[in-house]
Amino acid sequence: MSGARSGGAGRWLARLLNPRPPAARRSSGTQTRTIANVQVEKPRPLSTQRVGDDLSRRGYRFRIDDDGDVTGTWDGNRFWFLLLGEHDEILQVRGRWAGTLPAGARLAVLQAANDWNRERIWPKVYTREEAAGLALYAEVSVDFEHGATEDQLAQTVSCGLVTASQFFSTVASLAPPSDTEPDAGPDGPTK
Repeated sequence: MSGARSGGAGRWLARLLNPRPPAARRSSGTQTRTIANVQVEKPRPLSTQRVGDDLSRRGYRFRIDDDGDVTGTWDGNRFWFLLLGEHDEILQVRGRWAGTLPAGARLAVLQAANDWNRERIWPKVYTREEAAGLALYAEVSVDFEHGATEDQLAQTVSCGLVTASQFFSTVASLAPPSDTEPDAGPDGPTK
């Protein structure tokens, strides 16, 4: 491979890994160094306050529950923003689908969850048996042992909300009609 091609590939990779244009360049002999006059945010520990601040900046409504967790409703589905781990270093965005499915649908639900988890990175989805039937959950968890920047925190919150909402929307479009619909009698919907 020629030096010109190698340098081109190196520049392409550098742009891919650092998409910001360099603020200044300085030559020293045959080497070129990039000196960026860019302020870099240092990662800070996670906190409930930081999660709440991120949601407030977006104009989202939320509350702090009795356990001290941030919670709210998006598209009718309940979400929690949990700080887990020994030092609250793991941010988990957990959502619960507003609907439930009958216990008899367990095998189909497990297959659908398995398919989703196999074909997608986020969110992890699973079912849990609850009093009203099978509940569906979605989670995105990220370990920020060394802290998180505001951008990292915002990306994790967005990823959790968007991907879980996509899953819940998919499930809602495939779920059988609820027995609580006004036109559903004991023998099913009337015509």
